[in-house]
Formats: sequence, structure tokens, C-alpha cells
Amino acid sequence: MPNRLAHETSPYLLQHADNPVDWWPWSAEAFEEARKRGVPVLLSVGYSSCHWCHVMAHESFEDEATAAYLNEHFVNVKVDREERPDVDAVYMEAVQAATGQGGWPMTVFLTQDAEPFYFGTYFPPAPRHGMPSFRQVLEGVRGAWTDRRGEVVEVAGKIVRDLAEREMSFGSGGVPGEEDLAGALLGLTREYDASRGGFGGAPKFPPSMVIEFLLRHHARTGSEGALQMAQDTCERMARGGIYDQLGGGFARYSVDREWVVPHFEKMLYDNALLCRVYAHLWRSTGSELARRVALETADFMVSELRTNEGGFASALDADSDDGTGKHVEGAYYVWTPRQLREVLGAEDGELAARYFGVTEEGTFEEGSSVLQLPQQDELFDAQKVAGIRRRLLAARAERPAPGRDDKIVAAWNGLAVAALAETGAYFDRPDLVEAAIAAADLLVRVHMDDRARLSRTSKDGQAGANAGVLEDYADVAEGFLALASVTGEGVWLEFAGFLLDQVIVQFTDPESGALYDTAADAERLIRRPQDPTDNATPSGWSAAAGALLSYAAQTGAEPHRAAAERALGVVKALGPRAPRFIGWGLAVAEALLDGPREVAVVGPEGHPLTKALHRTALLATAPGAVVAVGTPESDELPLLADRPLVQGEPAAYVCRNFTCDAPTTDPDRLRTALSG
Repeated sequence: MPNRLAHETSPYLLQHADNPVDWWPWSAEAFEEARKRGVPVLLSVGYSSCHWCHVMAHESFEDEATAAYLNEHFVNVKVDREERPDVDAVYMEAVQAATGQGGWPMTVFLTQDAEPFYFGTYFPPAPRHGMPSFRQVLEGVRGAWTDRRGEVVEVAGKIVRDLAEREMSFGSGGVPGEEDLAGALLGLTREYDASRGGFGGAPKFPPSMVIEFLLRHHARTGSEGALQMAQDTCERMARGGIYDQLGGGFARYSVDREWVVPHFEKMLYDNALLCRVYAHLWRSTGSELARRVALETADFMVSELRTNEGGFASALDADSDDGTGKHVEGAYYVWTPRQLREVLGAEDGELAARYFGVTEEGTFEEGSSVLQLPQQDELFDAQKVAGIRRRLLAARAERPAPGRDDKIVAAWNGLAVAALAETGAYFDRPDLVEAAIAAADLLVRVHMDDRARLSRTSKDGQAGANAGVLEDYADVAEGFLALASVTGEGVWLEFAGFLLDQVIVQFTDPESGALYDTAADAERLIRRPQDPTDNATPSGWSAAAGALLSYAAQTGAEPHRAAAERALGVVKALGPRAPRFIGWGLAVAEALLDGPREVAVVGPEGHPLTKALHRTALLATAPGAVVAVGTPESDELPLLADRPLVQGEPAAYVCRNFTCDAPTTDPDRLRTALSG
């Protein structure tokens, strides 16, 4: 019999709807039930493309005996971290504070007042590697609850008090200046892996937000070291196994330092951020590799992640059927030399093995290899390689495909809108701009209510029940602002403004300017989450600072600029100390130091010079520059007000810090004015 998850919209929760565990979704009723029965709550948090979540589900939650024990002694609550990042954040903070590490699946035992008292991540079905079995943990927790309840409640209360004392007030340090950003660059240089690209050791995550900072820092200061780190990291990732050499798009992270073997799940947010980063790298350097990767990643998002409603699905699983009915990580993506020969014949199979670095020993499990593009002396015929790629891709399409998590997450779709709008504009791909518009339209129609409040998720065109968090408002506004610059349509600027007004009213501490991850009127948890550090995506805090700054540059709205500046106090505090974890905040600080510049292009629609000036403005490397385009009589965008043609010709006006250059009708002069 299905449990209470059968009517949820989250694909992750639905994966557990037929478990023998009597799961509850996160709700007041679940805690009421625990009170009524006098038992603790088991909170299990994961997400649909998480490999170890599937493993623990199969070993423990599908096991009748384990389920019977859980049902008798606990109220069991299942949470999709992608739907409820606020619930995930507050308990993950507790897990990390208690154990020094975190991850998913996250397993937390709570009192009936939702206060945590025992923590872990994955627990095996039998003791191994020094870990107790899940059953041992359950019996230990039940014993403590039954025999030492007072002590358990006391510990839980202390944990909650300790968390409350971690409250941050980073809003008051003033805005970051030259020195802070130079200090951050120095810190990154120390952690940079010069021989392999990227930062730190294994596992290695794509540092999208740090690369954005490095590109902006180079544009503003001319720092060759910053550009070199960005370029080399992007090249190493694009040549590695973390990048899908056949179908485009990036996996979540590399398990090794060399970018060879990925954790194979493909997330929308990684691909949106990296698509934009490679497009910006091309904008800075003209790199052909960057152009190819930006376009292939954009095409991957559109072909593999777009849903029928026009939004973008959250993720593709790491695991898929290996052809024998067994679900295996990476099965869809890896090859042996024999498989290459079967598809391509002996001669082309050998060539493909050399080109993609596929060996008899393999780089992955059981002699299989993840395709890479190793640096080598041999010259390959580009046409022949393109044919081989097509044939391998067609053969791969016959394999059982990884599962797709079809829910639409507002924040990640905002990131995709920004990436596709810009990539489409740079490379003259109107179809990509159209895809961005369709996703933005879905966000307005389905996720945004008439008070400009956002739903976090939707599925099949229906909004989910969970309220948007700060990153949703900030990233969706970022997407709309990029769309306004690319299309010249003022409605997107207007929608961004509605969302950013909510950021100021609902998410900002009026005293300090610090930002919270949940709205002032959101469900009260054991604490109000507040995290300024970037993780897999820009933190809501720095994403909001960036969107507020761009909106202020487009409109002259002083409250929004002031809110952005106050929010950037956290970058002054953390930038020099932990630059890898506040890359987006550093990138926004670069924009603030540069102005950011405001570019208004006026001219008849479709006029070749209007188009040339608009394109030149969009390709500007000046950090965070905003662009408005329209006819002289247009009132769609505030930057166009009182900007006449120059001697009847289309013209561009460049302003920053309340000072404007003379207008120009020459794209080359405009390029020079915007080149950092």
C-alpha cells in the first residue's frame, strides 16, 4: 500500500511512495503524530539524482524488517532538499557542526519539537568501515529516547541554542575595495592546482562562480594571472571526463583531481552556470574551445532537460540500466575498446580509442573508460572525428537512458534563462533566446503569484506548495535582467523589479542589511537559515546583491543600489579569507568597483547599426555592464529616456558613476569604451 508520499509532486518523494516505510512529508501533522505516539522523528533528506540516496533506499527503506522497526518506533519524514532547501540548510548546519562533515542522504533524529539530537548521512545495512549498521543506530536512538528522554531533550535544546548563536552580521563592514579583491585573488592563487586546473584536491567541483570573478577581475585590472587560471581550468574541464564529449553538458563533479572520472549526475544548475562561464570566456578571449563548449552545453540543456511546458528539468540521474536490468553508475556514458569497435568497425574504433583516451585497462570500473580529449601530438581529421562522434552518439541513444527529475526549480531556471539568453545573443542563435523566453514565461505564469511571491518548484505546469527562498528571487531576477538586456523588452525589467522589491522587504534585515534565506513570513524552523557562501550555486545572498546592483544600474533605483552595497559587506569579510566559497560575491564586487557601466543603444529596430551597437554592448567585458536597447521614443527601459539619435544615426550612450561619455555611432569606439 502506498504511503503518504503518493500525492507529492517531487520525483524524489514519489520514488519512496511505495516503500514499506510509512513516510510522511515535512508537515506540522507529522510532528503532531510523534507527540501523540510519544516517539521521536526520523528525518531523511536527499534528492532524486543522488546515488547514495538510492543505495540507502534499496538497502534499508525497501527492506520489510527495517521498515517495520521504523514504523513502530519513529515517525518517518522524507524531504527533497531541492524542494525544501530551508529544511535541508538548518539540519545540515547541525550535522556539519556536530560531525565536521555533511552530505546526502542526510539522516537526522528529532524531538517532537523538531530539535535535532543525533545525526549522520548514509548508514549501511550491516556494520562496515567503522560505521554502525542502520539498525544499530535505530536501536541506539530508541534506547536513548526510552531510557534517557530528559537527557536527549536537553542535548537537542543545547544544539538549537548553539546554532542560534551562529547568527551572522556581515552587513556592516562596508563595501569591498581594491585591496579586498586583490587579497581574494592571492588566496585563490595559493589554492590553485597549476598542473591540472581548478582549486584544491579531490573531489573537484567546477568552480563556475570563481571563474566568473577571475574573468571580471582580468577585465577590470588586466591581471594575466587571473585570466590564465580561468582559461586553464576551463580547458582542463572541457577536455576531461567531467564533460560529456559526445552529448555536451557537464557532470556534477570529478572524483579525482584530474577531472577524469565524474560523478555522472548532470544538474541543470551546473550546466547553466558553466554555459554562461564558457560564453564569457569566449567573449574575453575568442577561444574556439570556449565557443564550442558554451554552445554544446546550451544545446544539451535544450535537448535533454527542456520539459513540455518550456521550463528546464532539475537533473539527469548518475545511474542507469547497464543492459542487464541492473542499475549502474555511469552505464550510459562509458565505453570499452571492444564497444567502440562494435559500433565503428576496427579502424575507426582504434582511432576513436586514441582520440578519446579509451584503453584496455580503462579509467572507470571493469575496464570501461570515460571519454576524454587528452592532449596529444597526433593530428586527427576533424571531419572524420565529427562522423565518429555522431555514430557513437546514435549508438549511445540506444542504451537505456538515465532517469530525469522533471521538477522545475525556480532558481535554477533563472540561471538557465540568463545563460541561454546571453549565449543565444553572442552566437547568433535566436532559438536559444526563444528557449530562454519560454522558460521565463513559465516562471511568470506558474511560479509567480499576483503579489510577486514565488513558488520554489513546479511539475507538469502545476506550482508546488513550497515557498520560494532567497536564491529563487535572486536567480530568477538575474535571468529576467539578462533577458531585458538581450531583447530590449521592458517587461522583463519590470518583473525583476517586483522580485527584488520582495528581496528588500521580505529577506533583508533592515538594521544590518544582512540577508536571510527564507522570507520574514515563511514557516518558522528551529532557526532562520542564512548562508552567504556559494555552494553548488551562488548563495542567495550574493545572487541578490548582483541582481540588485544590475537593477539599480538599469533604473537608477537608489534603494536597490544601497541594498546591494550593504549586502556586499559579507564579501569584504569573507573574500580574502575564503575566496573559493564566495566567488559570485567577488564577481559582484568587481561590477560595483567598475560602476557598473550603463549602456543605452538607441536606433530604429532592425537597423544594421542598431544591431551592431547592441551586439558590441552585449560583448563588453566591463564587469556587470548593463545594456538597454530600443527606439528613441521607447519608454520600455529607463536608460533610454532622453537619448536621441545622433545626426539621424543609431547611437550608444555609456555612463557610469553618474557621468556619461559623449554618445558614439561607431561600434569600434564603443568597444574601446567598454573594454575594461
